[in-house]
Amino acid sequence: QVQLVESGGGLVLAGGSLRLSCTASGRIFNINAMGWYRQAPGKQRELVADIRSGGSTNYVDSVKGRFTISRDNAKNTVYLQMNSLKPEDTAVYSCTAEGRAYGRASGSPLSPFTSWGRGTQVTVSS
Repeated sequence: QVQLVESGGGLVLAGGSLRLSCTASGRIFNINAMGWYRQAPGKQRELVADIRSGGSTNYVDSVKGRFTISRDNAKNTVYLQMNSLKPEDTAVYSCTAEGRAYGRASGSPLSPFTSWGRGTQVTVSS
C-alpha cells in the first residue's frame, strides 16, 4: 500500500560522512512520523532517529551531535545525515513511516499504515 525505498548507503572511512534518503510512495494521505532504525550483526535493532510531522526529532544517545534527521514533507522523503562516522555505526539502516493511506476504492475510509524499507548497508572502516 505504501512503499519505502532507501538510498545512500555504502563504505566509508571512520570520520567520514554519508547521507541516507528514503522516499515513500503509494496511496498516502498523510505521514505522521518517519524514522531510521539500524541493526548490526548479532545485535538487536535499534531506533537511530525519528521525526514527527511537526518537525520534532528524537535520537539515540550514541548518535547525538553526529547525525541529523530531516524530512521533506512535499516529497514524502526523510534524510539521515551521518557525520563523524565510527566503526560501531556499521549496520543495515532501514527507514520506517507511519500515517494514513487512502483505501483502494473511491470513498473507502482512510486506514493507518506502518511501512518499512528493505534497508541499506552502511559500513565504516577504521
